Amino acid sequence: MRIAVTGSSGKVGRATVDRLRADGHDVLGLDVTGTAGPGFTRVDLADYGQTLDSVLGVTARHTGLDALVHLAAIPVNGLVPDVTTFHANLSVSFNVFHACLRAGIRRIVHASSITAVGFPFHEPPAYLPLDEDCPPRANNTYGLVKVLEEAMAAQLVRWDPELSITGLRITNVTGPGEYGPFATRGHDPAYRRDLLWSYVDARDVAAAVALALAAGRPGAVSYNIGASDTGLSVPTADLVAGAFPDVPLRGDLAGHEPVFAIGKAASDLGYRPAHLWRDELHSTDRVTPNS
Repeated sequence: MRIAVTGSSGKVGRATVDRLRADGHDVLGLDVTGTAGPGFTRVDLADYGQTLDSVLGVTARHTGLDALVHLAAIPVNGLVPDVTTFHANLSVSFNVFHACLRAGIRRIVHASSITAVGFPFHEPPAYLPLDEDCPPRANNTYGLVKVLEEAMAAQLVRWDPELSITGLRITNVTGPGEYGPFATRGHDPAYRRDLLWSYVDARDVAAAVALALAAGRPGAVSYNIGASDTGLSVPTADLVAGAFPDVPLRGDLAGHEPVFAIGKAASDLGYRPAHLWRDELHSTDRVTPNS
């Protein structure tokens, strides 16, 4: 397919572009910053005219797209004032979704977030493991945008019965060389408690994007995307008993099983995380300066 990736210069964006190109797709990065070249176009997605023009066609880049992956956003609260996070992220997402609708692009995958379902979980989850059936809960402006993006997707697919919009509720993204704190802090139940002790490797997010694009069924759907273990050495049952003793449990919590549940993505998309923190640390340990 010919696929555009917004936010292509970010951590997940770079991994996604690499994965999709490795899979044989023709990929165009769209971002406000990036390396000039045939696979990249600089575009301000806050400008609807630029957004629409960039998905309709760009001279010397493309004359039409089969799909779009929307990753561009202010990535967390605190980088700018809260109201700026809200207005910027929601406007960009509307511009991208609506431009795709106008351009006849019928397959969209976008980055939602664990923030759409309760992060930082000062209010305990309704139940654990936390799956996609739990109603949305936004506790900051970044998360509020993610809730609204998912709601917007659910309405837009009503406008076009062929439109497919898949939201990936991504937890905190980690990459190669960033796993050191898991070893030094993984014994502490407070570490990543606000993320339900979850994490995900950028390369596994990219794999989830590729799977979601391949599935691409009409309608709007969201999936939790995380690792298949927690980021701690403490057993999951002990973590939950200490932090959320009164939260109902739906199923056993064996070993280091995650409580940010990824079973739906596994069953629907075939999602299988391949980059887990223990393996990544061992791989790093095996690398020598001359290798």
